[in-house]
Amino acid sequence: MTSTKSSGKTRTAPPEVRRNQLINATITCIARKGISGTTLSAIGKEAGLSLGLANFHFKSKDALLSETLRCLAAEHRDMWQRDAKRDDISDIDKLHSIVSAQFHPRICSRKKLAVWFAFFGEACHRKTYRSISSQIDMERQELCAELINSIADKGGLKEIDAEQIALTLEGLFDGAWLNMLMYPAKFTREEAERQVLDYLGLVLGSTFGADFDSPVSA
Repeated sequence: MTSTKSSGKTRTAPPEVRRNQLINATITCIARKGISGTTLSAIGKEAGLSLGLANFHFKSKDALLSETLRCLAAEHRDMWQRDAKRDDISDIDKLHSIVSAQFHPRICSRKKLAVWFAFFGEACHRKTYRSISSQIDMERQELCAELINSIADKGGLKEIDAEQIALTLEGLFDGAWLNMLMYPAKFTREEAERQVLDYLGLVLGSTFGADFDSPVSA
């Protein structure tokens, strides 16, 4: 996503540039004021665009909020799928890449975490979250379960409940994000990633670390 502030060329910028400016401005405004404190006027000002232009590209605040969440969800999905769908790396590396994607700086910034939890926290916007992100969350959870099953089978592990482990991973991801948002001085992306990997090492044993050398994605 591009910088929030206007570059001075917004009057001749293509529509997609203006929309990105408004989406980035929405992220900034929500991080500062929450959803209820964010207005189209404030978003336009943050983006360096007039209220009229904001209304032209997004007919309402709710439409802009939905598109902002949709963009964040797509960015997140693209990140964890980047390596997880490759055929030239092991299942262990794929699972590690999904964990790493959760804590990538582009995904796991305090601004973006604030937006996610704003949608979680306000009852009137949870339906929007569910309609946009639930299918993507389930897709990731099911993929993690498939990878865990494959790793367990290849390692000769018995009585592994891959679906339960994948569900626990989702809880660890959400909990780590909340801790980083609320206590940034105490919780870091690196520590959170390590804690999740330690959990996988605990439930999968040495099998999880056997083929892994370093993170696949930069």
